Amino acid sequence: MKKEKCESLEQARAYIDELDQALIEIIATRQFYIDQAVRFKRTAEDVQSPERVQQVIHKVREKAKVLHTDPDLVEKIYREMIQHFIQRELKEIRP
Repeated sequence: MKKEKCESLEQARAYIDELDQALIEIIATRQFYIDQAVRFKRTAEDVQSPERVQQVIHKVREKAKVLHTDPDLVEKIYREMIQHFIQRELKEIRP
């Protein structure tokens, strides 16, 4: 993603607003694919998959480091998002 130096607070806020829109769209797309994945899961253990959670956390922490952003923040955001999606998936597989 291209980064540009801002000439004003208003310009910085406009870029932030654009990024917020993009982030929400990306989260919605991620949710779409999680909803697809749940069709292939049969049990609560399949949904919760601690090994997969750790893989994802490790991967995003490493990407955060490469991009010089706080890996602790990225991990916190991902853990919250993953927990939300796990709860959503559990509702789908449980009668």
